[in-house]
Amino acid sequence: MAHWWQTGIVYQIYPRSFQDSNDDGIGDLPGIIERLDYLQWLGVDAIWVSPFYPSPMKDFGYDVADYTDVDPIFGTLSDAEQLIAEAHARNIKIIFDLVVNHTSDQHPWFLESRSSRDNPKRDWYMWADPKPDGSPPNNWLGHFDGESAWEWDEATEQYYYHTFLAEQPELNWRNPEMRAAMLDNMRFWFDRGVDGFRLDVSYRAMKDAELRDNPPNPDWEPGMDPFRRLLEPHTRNIPEIHTFNKWLREVADEYEERVLIGEISLPFEELVKHYGENNDELHLPFNFDLIHREWTAEEIRSSIADYEAALPEGAWPNYVLGNHDQHRFGSRTAPEQIRIGMMLLLTLRGTPTVYYGEEIGMLDGDIPLNRVQDPWEKNVPGLGLGRDPERTPMQWDASPQAGFTSEGVEAWLPIASGYTTINVNNERSEPASILMMTRSLIRLRRDHAALHLGGQTLLDAPEGVLAYERQVEGERFVVALNFRGEYTAFAAGDEGNIVFSTYMDLPPADSPLRPHEGRLLRI
Repeated sequence: MAHWWQTGIVYQIYPRSFQDSNDDGIGDLPGIIERLDYLQWLGVDAIWVSPFYPSPMKDFGYDVADYTDVDPIFGTLSDAEQLIAEAHARNIKIIFDLVVNHTSDQHPWFLESRSSRDNPKRDWYMWADPKPDGSPPNNWLGHFDGESAWEWDEATEQYYYHTFLAEQPELNWRNPEMRAAMLDNMRFWFDRGVDGFRLDVSYRAMKDAELRDNPPNPDWEPGMDPFRRLLEPHTRNIPEIHTFNKWLREVADEYEERVLIGEISLPFEELVKHYGENNDELHLPFNFDLIHREWTAEEIRSSIADYEAALPEGAWPNYVLGNHDQHRFGSRTAPEQIRIGMMLLLTLRGTPTVYYGEEIGMLDGDIPLNRVQDPWEKNVPGLGLGRDPERTPMQWDASPQAGFTSEGVEAWLPIASGYTTINVNNERSEPASILMMTRSLIRLRRDHAALHLGGQTLLDAPEGVLAYERQVEGERFVVALNFRGEYTAFAAGDEGNIVFSTYMDLPPADSPLRPHEGRLLRI
């Protein structure tokens, strides 16, 4: 029998930007609860909620100061418990973010750790002596500025390591006491009914024990992200990461039907190792390849083929088009391809994750310099690394703040332009809108085993067209996606009936694919 996380659709919510319930300009947990009926109407099976834990908000919640509570900006612990209960009442599973690589420097663990060299929690973080000349222990770089990832602590005369901000010190998973405490944090939420965790940068949780230098990146050039100056054999995806995966999996397996989703950006041959040799590590190591590939039928076909070929026996695939760290799909490609992307995401074999707003075709927002929030953009300006554009508030209606917050309240990020037409209320009233198309695809996927659980075969197709078959015993569908802006002839081989078009009509079966059209044929 299939697991819910195999047949279902995950919907990612960035809580700061989903719904503000108390008019402070920042989304919150009660706001998510207010919108659960919408998510039920849309048809998603699970929601993944990005961090809402107590935090100084140096990295907007990814600098966690307490894993077992809720920041007052987002609500209370009882709000989190109500969110779990209300989601479950609507048959929606709930996945929380778990930041496993680092904490805030304001976390009580780190405050103790830095208090003295002999504090019992000293080894809960990564501390190291300077080189004889006083310089950092090695050449490792910080992700958000490309400078040394080691921060000097004057009081104890050692450096501590941070991949991201200096306010985000790295945990030392080799310490058994720290490890036990983090695993208990997982149990805290599992005991409250959480159905799984998305594990933030999970492949970075273990670092080289010898602190060896990373080698230079021969492909780096000035003007590129300075962090990329070095390759990272010693700071991510080291062999011991699979032991880390198993520690977390053992806790998840103490409970029924829980899922672990890893944030892992690696080539397929390395990514799929995170399933484990016997599918005993992560259930779903995130596959980000569709985000990074050139958006052509031929490249996407190659991505699908390479991924399927790399998957271990019994491993379940997954796909995403965007998230809170990537420019929105329609802004990376072209707005006219949004429907093609959504149809691809919802008809491929594997679990899809939909980023909030993708279902209405949201695009990146324009962020004036005086409204920039992301520390990455502030530290490395001008390279387009900032993540604010894809984090703008959800567009619910055509009111001045798009229904995200009350009129007269300034949202934490500006509302993206185009919200007066690209919004839920408007698109719910338009039968051929992207929202209604997405909802129809979700229903088709749910109603047909071939689409949510069936096998998959890539088909020959004309240039610019991606086609594949989905099948179970007694049921076959062909998906045909035209990536081009022109009419293209396509024959499914066997006689079939068109049961869906991204144009939201049913053209004649023998008609060519229209520009940027996706079709579903029942064979």
